[in-house]
Amino acid sequence: MPRENQIRSDERIIEPYTIFDKRQKWLIVVIASTAATFSGFASNIYFPALFTIAHDLNVSLELINLTVTSYLILQGITPSFWGPLSDVKGRRLTYCFTFLVFLGACVGLAESKNYATLIVLRSLQSAGSASTIAVGAAVIGDITTREDRGGFMGVFQAGSLAPVAVGPVIGGALTTLGWRAIFWFLTIYSGVFLVLLIILLPETLRSVVSNGGARPSSLIARFPLTLYQRTTTVTFYPQAAHAAKTNRIDLTGPFCILFSKQAAPIIVFLGVYYAVWQMTITAMSTLFQSHYDLTEAQTGLIYIANGTGSIIGTMITGKILDVDYRRVEVKHKSQAGQDSQNDAAFPIEKARLRLVPIFAALQCASVLIFGWTIQYSQRVHIAVPIVTTFFTGWALVSTQSVIMTYLIDVFPDKKAAASASMNLARCLLAAGATSIVIPLIDSVGVGWTFTIAVAVLLVALAGVVIQWRFGSKWRLEAHVKGMSLEQDGPMREQTNR
Repeated sequence: MPRENQIRSDERIIEPYTIFDKRQKWLIVVIASTAATFSGFASNIYFPALFTIAHDLNVSLELINLTVTSYLILQGITPSFWGPLSDVKGRRLTYCFTFLVFLGACVGLAESKNYATLIVLRSLQSAGSASTIAVGAAVIGDITTREDRGGFMGVFQAGSLAPVAVGPVIGGALTTLGWRAIFWFLTIYSGVFLVLLIILLPETLRSVVSNGGARPSSLIARFPLTLYQRTTTVTFYPQAAHAAKTNRIDLTGPFCILFSKQAAPIIVFLGVYYAVWQMTITAMSTLFQSHYDLTEAQTGLIYIANGTGSIIGTMITGKILDVDYRRVEVKHKSQAGQDSQNDAAFPIEKARLRLVPIFAALQCASVLIFGWTIQYSQRVHIAVPIVTTFFTGWALVSTQSVIMTYLIDVFPDKKAAASASMNLARCLLAAGATSIVIPLIDSVGVGWTFTIAVAVLLVALAGVVIQWRFGSKWRLEAHVKGMSLEQDGPMREQTNR
């Protein structure tokens, strides 16, 4: 057969969604999950040292808590830039920029001598690390379909949340060497990882490399993708893989998603629940040290329960998401006879959001018990509030994993922007929550502070109800509107001619 005819024949073959085989997928997921640890490490490794830093820099604990608030504010805002950049210019290039910013900030923090330098560089550090979760979630979305995305997203979330468990332990141990040792550790960790990321992570952005089988012209996108193409066990045809045209960088994308009908209710719901979780873990070091007379090293250990619950919960939830999706998909196919991957009428809310009320109830109960057991610490063993943080972590992070997967399903062409929109809401709300938690505790007590927080959680459940009831309808309306705009474009061009 002539070569030309062979190519034409190949182009008629249905290409796989991704050329990456199972072992390659797992390597990419491990890299993305490890990259995501930096946001959590930079945040959680810092908590046991709050008292020490306040004493060393001769400032109040309230001012040191503002460095936590500033970190969260930048953590919410900066992915709104990095996310759209990665959706257009690529995941690898964005990762490189963000880690260089993070690395420089860590060096500066390790050498900081005053409070002003600390708060500015903590903000810069956050700007460098915050995108790792948004970009990592987009990478997972690039290489997975709806059918297997939940499980991989669960593993990604578990990796990104490992610092919640081990970060404070490492921070507590390093604080014995001086709090600046924390930032030298992060400097070394980020420098080594950046080198490994450049060597091992392929470009996955589908508008640049299609399903991974395209041959991009950019050197940074081509390497190490060509090595993955040569070693994959998946059959693909490079001639048939064509990347879509690169769009302009839309910095308004995350904000448009955040305020869109089909996403706003569930994003606000998650933001409130994340804010209360962040209130809990921010106040933990102060509360346990003051109520149970713990040292910095002992304080680091109390965070293990929260982190362990987060990791175990999200891994189990990811598997359940895949099972739920397949169950709903089988039912939908039998009724509609369509492929769910590109079917706008597929009831994705039923496939993804079924467990959210259960996780919400678990978080409400654990936060309430946490507050009142700390309030009566003289009569309650320290193990009780620690155990409640295990369930708080389990509930919140499972909820976050579900909703992040849901948003990537709903906005498949703007994965990083969708993740950034969620990040924007949760971090800004958390920044406000962490800034008021200590003054509120001083005013009304620990028990009533977290009782008020639970009341807010119950009100926020309205977002889940709204999303479940109207989400499918709003998605279909947006889909029809988008198709109408696509059809109008070519018609207007022909008229102009």
